This record gives sequence, structure tokens and C-alpha cells, in this order.
Amino acid sequence: MESESLRIRVPHVGADRVAARLDRPEEAEPRAALLLAHGAGTALDSPFLEALAVGLAGRGLAVLRFNYVYSELAARSGKRRPPDRRSVLLDTHRAALATLREHYPASRILLGGKSMGGRMASYLAAEGEACAGLVFFGYPLHPPGKPEKLRSEHFAAIAQPALFLQGTRDALCELELLRRELEMFGGTCQIEVIEEADHDFRVPRSIARWREEILEELVQRVDAWERRTWPE
Repeated sequence: MESESLRIRVPHVGADRVAARLDRPEEAEPRAALLLAHGAGTALDSPFLEALAVGLAGRGLAVLRFNYVYSELAARSGKRRPPDRRSVLLDTHRAALATLREHYPASRILLGGKSMGGRMASYLAAEGEACAGLVFFGYPLHPPGKPEKLRSEHFAAIAQPALFLQGTRDALCELELLRRELEMFGGTCQIEVIEEADHDFRVPRSIARWREEILEELVQRVDAWERRTWPE
């Protein structure tokens, strides 16, 4: 596996470029190329995202991670910043997607992300951005404690196959609500449940499961879903 640091030009006055990292498999042509966006409280170099990217690259997928503008500015200043408004997030996401396509013009492109990053990926797909499929690591279906405020109004407009990886203790996604909302999802969809995991895929200390074991399970499930959906 190879890893390369990149700078992506974005249409933003405060930061004209954001950091990115491309993890490549040893094969010259990957099975697919995944754009992996981070969640609201992290950045491209979060241990969770890095473990996923390295694990998936080891299984033949190219993975591009990137910073949104607010996380880029936070990294430069050393001060936490709130997420940008949706339009700015999506503009940055599109710029990162264009970069991935430049590197792999002939590859199958997947959009994915952790929490907020996955939600932004879903908006792009609903707006018609070309991609083969989507992978969500903890889709934030609703705010904590507010299951009535659903973030699924655009599901019917998504035509691509999608994989939802969700923990049974996720405070931002009641599983029964997700199953109900996915009945209107435009493409085929699959839910993979991680028992006792929360929104960050952590489990109680009383459960004898290591963090590395859960991360490997996530990688395995994405790998298996991708192979089933697009058999060679």
C-alpha cells in the first residue's frame, strides 16, 4: 500500500486549498475508488478514518480522505471551529471528488463518509452527482434525542446502491426509524449492524471487543458488500 499527501483547490476565500491523503493499493488499478469524508468533530487524520482508509486500501480499494474548509482552518489555527454551512461543505466535497476522478478516471467511484461526511455524500448523490454507490459509517438520521427531526427527505432521489453501517447504540440513528425511512430509498440498500456500538463505533468496556476488532469488522463488511454488488 502507498500513501500520498495532496492539496486540493477549493472555491473558498478563507482557504483556497485543503489537505487530503490518498491511500492506494499495491495493484496498479484498484477495484474501486472511495471518497471518504470525515465527521463534524474530526478531520481527515482521525484515527478512525485512517484505520478505515488503510484497511480498505489493503483490500484493493483506493481511498481519498480530505479536510472540509472549517477543519482545515481549525488545523492551521489550532482552534476548534463549527462545521461550515451545507453549501460550503458540498463545494469542498465536489472538489475532492473531482480530484479522485482525476487520479482514477476509469475506476468505479464510491462516495462515503463518517456521520456528517456521509450525509454530505448522500446529498451529492441525490443532486445527481455521478457515482456507483455509497457507504455510510454511522449515518446521522436525526439529532441526539430528536428522532422527529429526520434527515432523510432526499432518500428517494438516491438511485445508487448503498451500505449503511450502524451501531445498535447510535444516539443519532434509531435503527427501526432507519429501516422505515429506507423503504423510500431510491436504490438498493443494505444495513450492517454492529452490536452494542455507539455513533463512533465504540462499545462499553464490559464487552470484550477491542477497537481494532471493530474497525477490521467494518473494513470486512465494506469489502464483502463491494464484491457482492459488483462481482468481477
